Amino acid sequence: MLLKKISDNTFSFFKNVLPKSLKDNFEVSTTKRSKISGLVIAAVTLLFAIFSIKQFTILEIEAKWWLLAFSFVCPAILWVVATFTVSLKKELYDKIWQFVFFLLSPILLMTMTECLNGVFVYDMTYLGFLGNYLVIIIMLFIVFVISGSFKWSYLIITPILFGFAVAHCYIMDFRGTPFLPMDFLSITTAVGVANTYNYVPNYKLVLAIFIFLFIMILAIKTKTPKYNLLTRIISRTFMGTFAAVLLLLFFGTSVFANMGVRPYFWNQTRGYHNYGFVFNFFCNTKYLYMSEPNDYNAGNIKDYVDEVVDEPEIEIDNSYKKPNIICIMNESLSDLQVLGNFTTNEDYMPFMRSLTENTIRGNLYVPVIGAGTSNTEFEFLTGHSTAFLPSGSNAYMLYVKNPIASLVSTMKAQGYSSYALHPYYADGWKRTEVYGNFGFNQFISLEDIIDVSIMRDYQNNGSNADYLQSLIDQYYPGTNMLIRQYVSDAYNYKLLIEDFENRDKSVPYFAFNVTMQNHGGYTTSSMNFNESIYATSVSKPYTKANKYLSLVKASDDAFKDLIEYFSNVKEPTVICMFGDHQPSIETKFIAEVMGVKDLSSLTTEQEQSRHCTPFYIWANYDIEEQTIDKLSSNYLSSLVLKTAGVKLTEYNKYLLKLAETLPVIDTVGYIDNQGVYYKWSDESPYTGLLDEYEKIQYNNIFDRQNVNTDIFFINGYVPEAVNLGDEE
Repeated sequence: MLLKKISDNTFSFFKNVLPKSLKDNFEVSTTKRSKISGLVIAAVTLLFAIFSIKQFTILEIEAKWWLLAFSFVCPAILWVVATFTVSLKKELYDKIWQFVFFLLSPILLMTMTECLNGVFVYDMTYLGFLGNYLVIIIMLFIVFVISGSFKWSYLIITPILFGFAVAHCYIMDFRGTPFLPMDFLSITTAVGVANTYNYVPNYKLVLAIFIFLFIMILAIKTKTPKYNLLTRIISRTFMGTFAAVLLLLFFGTSVFANMGVRPYFWNQTRGYHNYGFVFNFFCNTKYLYMSEPNDYNAGNIKDYVDEVVDEPEIEIDNSYKKPNIICIMNESLSDLQVLGNFTTNEDYMPFMRSLTENTIRGNLYVPVIGAGTSNTEFEFLTGHSTAFLPSGSNAYMLYVKNPIASLVSTMKAQGYSSYALHPYYADGWKRTEVYGNFGFNQFISLEDIIDVSIMRDYQNNGSNADYLQSLIDQYYPGTNMLIRQYVSDAYNYKLLIEDFENRDKSVPYFAFNVTMQNHGGYTTSSMNFNESIYATSVSKPYTKANKYLSLVKASDDAFKDLIEYFSNVKEPTVICMFGDHQPSIETKFIAEVMGVKDLSSLTTEQEQSRHCTPFYIWANYDIEEQTIDKLSSNYLSSLVLKTAGVKLTEYNKYLLKLAETLPVIDTVGYIDNQGVYYKWSDESPYTGLLDEYEKIQYNNIFDRQNVNTDIFFINGYVPEAVNLGDEE
């Protein structure tokens, strides 16, 4: 009753204090329903603001108290907007105003999306502001052309933009990189790990929800004026033509690209920050399709390879014929010291640092940060670079649709077995289909390790790591299978050793293993993991970073045990282990270690350091020790083959020779053998060489009718797809 009385008194106050000129032109009205709705909205949003206070107080920005104050003003604003309706009395003025507001509404929508992007609209560049405005107005125009309604334009476009922006907000927080169109294709993988992250609304989401409600309330109250037939025809024709012309120019020509309207491929995070979410997301859609390289001719592929693979021939050590080869891609394994010096209470990777005897080791440059494991995997197994694929694309999800040349085909052509192990869901990154096209004969996934019903029980009961551990203790007592909610590296290697011991000893052994222990989701604690490592030289404790460093220590211990086991194996064996990407931890920790204010202003060299992980090639027999400062993941499997002394394809030889000139080629740019860093937008003396590499790669992946088998295969072997079972 008290709130109703306040509402009535406020309405009377507005009517009494409005100047006569406004009363003559504006009409303020309310209804019983709007009063109730306004009170409910105000009460709910006020409670939401109260429960979200902590999200503002934990901020380390000067404006946090202003933002907090604004969050408490918002319920009052929403109450007024929901309760009262203001309209122009003169029909002509109302028609003009509705159209003007329609043209101005993208600014409101932009404010909402940029709130979730962590950017104030007035901080955007002119191009960014104009680009976001045009994309949003085109979306509104399209709906209006179809519906003829301002209201439905707002009601349809606002939730779409809000949903996409929320996804971007969480993805940025979880993995430190923006939401790209290609992320839709990895939705099943994302769902599989979604329960490991923290979804408590942050301050950006709190404010964006208030703006979203403000726009939606206005939209619900909007009434499209009754324009005459000619006006409706002209307006809808103009809007439809305007939208169609801009879209055709953008997608069908290079006009806008030549004007600089394109994603900031070198650093998508910086592009989203400087030019806005909607604009950058839209620009990336143009690059979903893989087009044929300029001047591509399948008949020239052999010439490109022969030109690089000249004499002297690649020398390989044939002392040991066909050693066992085990390749391990370790989830999120990295030495964060590559970003900058910091100290910890104890060394988090003492064994790996000490591993020098019969070892080739170095820094591996990978295509992704924080997520996108399978792109590093693709580069390692195929020797191809995702730098030549559309930015943000995922090779496994899009391009491995048929049997393709890879490390697997090279191994099988020489009589090797082929075993794949990944202790997580088989359908992640479509691995069942992809591994079948690579030609793996066997693929062991989480479904083969833990009964599926146990995992469903775990997911249905809140995805709590301790609850999963209790289920494992019940059904698999004494296994010490997990660290947090993932299969540990130690147990993963136990499975690998068991397969090795049960192998067909009449053929040499090849295994590829993708671990899971260190996967993101570093916010929750679990009883089965004791955090022992923490950074000591930073300004404050960083929860995610400390948990991650403790996980690396567990990986180091497990790898030590694996190497000790194979040190006692009599058969010659080569083990390659490398990290797929750096973790998604606090960006403020990374910035502090790197000595920068934020991560949107990194140099090319600093950006490259974020793509750096360690690699190790170890043998249980004598090989020449070596430290390689820079090597990208597309070269690593060729180096493994050379080290093992097995036959190389012409493509392997080509890659090893190319690495002598350009040891790093990744999604940031490339680094030459003199240590000069290049972005992809730079002019360089290597443009022709890179163009040829792109065409060779295109021949293997996309030109199914003209694949040069002499380059990509040995012994006349051409792979056939293996049925590894239907994906769930």
